Amino acid sequence: MAYDFEALKARVRDISYKPGTDALRHISPLLLQAQGLTATALVRLTALDNSTYTNISGSRAGLELLASVVSSSSLAGTDLAHVVLANPYEGAQFAGYPADNEAVRTVRHAEAIPQMNGHLDDAVHQLDLCATGCHYLAHGITDELATAQEHKPPAVQQTTGPTLTPAQYDALTALNSGGRLYESTTRGLGVTRVATDDGTRVTIATFRALAKRGLVTRDTRTYLTTGQKITVTEQGQQALARPRPHAALSTAVATQPKARVAQGAHR
Repeated sequence: MAYDFEALKARVRDISYKPGTDALRHISPLLLQAQGLTATALVRLTALDNSTYTNISGSRAGLELLASVVSSSSLAGTDLAHVVLANPYEGAQFAGYPADNEAVRTVRHAEAIPQMNGHLDDAVHQLDLCATGCHYLAHGITDELATAQEHKPPAVQQTTGPTLTPAQYDALTALNSGGRLYESTTRGLGVTRVATDDGTRVTIATFRALAKRGLVTRDTRTYLTTGQKITVTEQGQQALARPRPHAALSTAVATQPKARVAQGAHR
């Protein structure tokens, strides 16, 4: 979402217009986009407020930061609406009033342009706050989740050791040779993925399952955007010391078809 705010900020900052109908045609889509981003930010604030994120230490600051994004986005929309209001329109006067000549029109435009540009500058400022807030929020949530994972009590290991699926065993083997956790941004949304040195595909769901059981850890001292090194723990090494599990065979139970009973009327 930060990139959406940055793109809108650039459009508002670089806008070129002539007062009147031309200005209305250029400002209208910008105002609608600002209102759409405000709605999106509000939806995401509601979703975050209703999630387990609120149980993490420091989450209140994140919620307040996203609320400030909602506010700044709404103010940017208001600033753009003020541009629409300050724009001099060319409609006809009431009956009995003289029509504007070119000199009067020039004066009206000269008086309106500074007001319109001032509102545009205010909108650029608010959109910049929105983009900055979204970037800080994304990094803050990542750090808070990593800290929460570090302070999570380790899972109690059974004497026989954890039981792995074949896919988890293969993923653990690949991560033991080297792997990193990355996060990239696509259309404003963070996408987390696992990269192994030997090229083995490891899904994020498998990695999280291994991490939840204390079999792997990641270096949270580095950013996800640059890659966090994944390490197989002592428990993970113990799991690898055992033979690879075999996939469970599904047993199909064959049943004889039930006899169809035909009911007829007694004669």
